[in-house]
Formats: sequence, C-alpha cells, structure tokens
Amino acid sequence: MFRSMLVRSASPVKQGLLRRGFASESVPDRKVVILGAAGGIGQPLSLLMKLNPLVSSLSLYDIANTPGVAADVGHINTRSQVSGYMGDDNLGKALEGADLVIIPAGVPRKPGMTRDDLFNINAGIVKNLSIAIAKYCPQALVNMISNPVNSTVPIAAEIFKKAGTYDEKKLFGVTTLDVVRAKTFYAGKSNLNVAEVNVPVVGGHAGITILPLFSQASPQANLSDDLIKALTKRTQDGGTEVVEAKAGKGSATLSMAYAGALFADACLKGLNGVPDVVECSFVQSTITELPFFASKVRLGKNGVEEVLDLGPLSDFEKEGLEALKAELKASIEKGIKFANQ
Repeated sequence: MFRSMLVRSASPVKQGLLRRGFASESVPDRKVVILGAAGGIGQPLSLLMKLNPLVSSLSLYDIANTPGVAADVGHINTRSQVSGYMGDDNLGKALEGADLVIIPAGVPRKPGMTRDDLFNINAGIVKNLSIAIAKYCPQALVNMISNPVNSTVPIAAEIFKKAGTYDEKKLFGVTTLDVVRAKTFYAGKSNLNVAEVNVPVVGGHAGITILPLFSQASPQANLSDDLIKALTKRTQDGGTEVVEAKAGKGSATLSMAYAGALFADACLKGLNGVPDVVECSFVQSTITELPFFASKVRLGKNGVEEVLDLGPLSDFEKEGLEALKAELKASIEKGIKFANQ
C-alpha cells in the first residue's frame, strides 16, 4: 500500500497513475475524519491518511492542538484538502459529509494499566463521539481504534441503535495491529519475506481474546508447536511489549497508526468498488455465539459485505477459542451496560 503512496507526486500524470494503483481510473471524492487527530496515534495517522490518494478531504478533530497538526500535514503535496477543527462546538462541522470516520481518541495505556483500566475514561469519550456521528454523519463507516475495542465497539453500536442510525455493516473495531504483529513475528521466525506473509487473527483485541490462526498462515512454514505457542503469546502481549519498552512514555502509537491507515485504505477501496478486499475486523457477527467477534470480513460499497467463517482450526487454536469467549463476552456486556446507563 504505502510504496505507491510515498512516490513523489510531481505531475498530474503521475497522480493519475498513483490513483489507478489504488482503485479505478476515476477515484471518487472521499471525506475521511480523524477524531483524536492531535494525539499519539492521531498525528501519525493523519500523516498516513494525507499520503493516501483515495482521500480527497481530510478532516482532523481533537479537543486541543488540532490547528497545528492540520497546518503541518496540510503542506504535504498530495491530493486531499486538510481542515482542522478544535473543541466540542466544531465537532459537527468536522463530521458533516464524512464517508469514513476513524476514532483513535482517548488516553493511552501506561505501564501497569490493563485495557480495562482505560475503560471509564475512553468509554465516555467514545459515547460522546458516537452521539455526534449519529447526528452529523450517520451513513459513514466508523473505524474504532479507541481501547478497549472489545467494549468501545458495543458502546458505539448501542448509541447508534438509540439514535435509530445503527447499521452493523458500517461499524468496525480495528484489530489490524494484531494481524500486523502476527505477520511480523511469524515471518521473523520462518525466514519468510514478511510482505508475502498473511496470518488471520480472530476473537477480540486484548490479551487472550487475540487469537492468531498460524495454522492458516500463508506461506506455511511448519513451525514447532512450542514456537507457535510462543508466537501466539507474543502477539497477544504485543501492546504490553511496547508499553514496557517505552518505559512510561507512551504506548503503541506508530505501529497502530500504520495498522489504522491500512484498514482505512481497505475500507475506502471497498467503498470504491474494488473487488475481493478482505481484512480481519471486530464486527457484529453470528459465526460464534458472541454478538461481536473479529474474523475475516469482505469489504464493499456498504461496508461489511460478508463476515467469513473461521475455517479449519488446529487443536491449540480450538482451545484458545474456547478460552477467550468468557472474557470477550464480559467485555462486550460491559460496553453495552455502560452505553445504556
């Protein structure tokens, strides 16, 4: 994705070629909104979305410091026009006419914090932003990055239901960073070209609810059971690894921004009619008994075109699937309860 985005856009001809690399010959106008654009994830995500030639209008919103981010990013010589909005009074203006809303807003994890410790702060932020989305751009696709995703996606769903705007095809929990990590770790142990590796990751987006399906990885590398278990644990603990390495100075922001930009690009391609766009995401689902679940999803003009089933699992993955259900169910119910208080 990013190789073509980072080619310097020197001429209209080259711009045309760039766009064709992403979708069809005539690329429709698409407004993308980032809520939380001045934060640790929001700033690099704003940069990466400014580099995406599928975006015609980039709307950046935060409670503070947005004008500076917008001015900085706005000087980059790519297609999209950039607008910055700051404070509650301007949230509606930021959202109006959006095709895609990405939400990295909220506080980051700090050492010793679980994703549940984040809950009370971030749940309130997501609730208020969801109310605004329902009012100002109810047709937009929503990409939820704010943690804990296992709870914030159900919160948004409940808020949209109350507003009468809920469409389960348009709400996504962004679990792409789990996929990015699984690919990186698997390729590293397999001596494979990471660009050619694919690993589906299912379940949720916290700890043991993250279940990488290394048995379905391609290409297959025939790693030992012990190594698969170690790679699974490292994928589940990837966020903690970064929090500890940053020693209290932040969480996974750069890799999360990259993963968020990848998933947003997939959503835009789907909206534009590019066929066979499949990514893992935490969505409303019937493939397990849980109301939300992350699995492969085919993206299209309406958002979710099809939620794909899990496929064949190894015995280790079957055990992991059963083990994650109680925690994921509790996190989903916690979000629903919060939204209805």
